[in-house]
Amino acid sequence: MGVVSYEMVVNSSVPPAKLYKASVLDAEVLLPKLVPQAIKSSQFKYMKHKVDAIDKENFTFSHTVFEGDMLMNAIEKITYDIKFEQSPDGGSICKEGCKYYTIGDYELNIEQLKAAKERRLGLFNAIEAYILANPDTF
Repeated sequence: MGVVSYEMVVNSSVPPAKLYKASVLDAEVLLPKLVPQAIKSSQFKYMKHKVDAIDKENFTFSHTVFEGDMLMNAIEKITYDIKFEQSPDGGSICKEGCKYYTIGDYELNIEQLKAAKERRLGLFNAIEAYILANPDTF
């Protein structure tokens, strides 16, 4: 088994409490509204995940995808650790770490990792744009 990881840091003008609420606490309701085409046209049929840790006071969230066709019978699990921090300008610094635990000698290629990061960034940008357009929502 191998472990392949990436880290992503994204800055936002939205305060951490609002981004955390939208991205973590209300994601199941908000994302189908914001990106319905991505959800309906997904090539994956199912996924199971579990929440490993959630800390509403420190704006952290960890979860693991442990089953589903997105793992392609080549990945044991994918873990995500997300933290929203206050930036000096009143906005947020979002830090995400992701680890892919591969099965056997399977190797993720650079294009797969880039695509995964782009999807995550696209979701983040959609949430941020929604909050900016609807500042009283969160």
